Amino acid sequence: MKPLRIVVVDDEVLIRMDLKEILTELGHKVVGEAGNGEAALDLIQRIKPDMAILDVKMEKIDGIKVAKLIVGQKICAVLLLTAYNEEELIRRAMDAGVVGYLTKPITEKELEPALQLGYARYQEILDLKQKKVVLKKALDMSICKEKLKNIQ
Repeated sequence: MKPLRIVVVDDEVLIRMDLKEILTELGHKVVGEAGNGEAALDLIQRIKPDMAILDVKMEKIDGIKVAKLIVGQKICAVLLLTAYNEEELIRRAMDAGVVGYLTKPITEKELEPALQLGYARYQEILDLKQKKVVLKKALDMSICKEKLKNIQ
């Protein structure tokens, strides 16, 4: 797998430092860091990384809301990192379109597979969305041609 350009977002500086160290050891590049959801959203929209690793519970905007906005704008894949394993958070994360959900503390052994699988799934989703657009255009053209044929 190619090295990913990753933004790390957590309100705890030590968590960000640990993640940055692990990601660097794995061969990835941390291209930005943020300590709250509002700063994260701005940073991710400007940098357009391959992936964002977001803490769930943060000030200003929580990680799941940020994830939903990022995924909706097709900016990058999102992996959530949290100390909480609540059913409601997991459901919200699924609805937001995140590609992975890890609970703290994490290890290098857990993070790398989550990154690889998450990024691959994100690329597949983008590909499927693009195919959907192409197929819809083809269907619309076909319907238009059929209507024109019926008019003549």
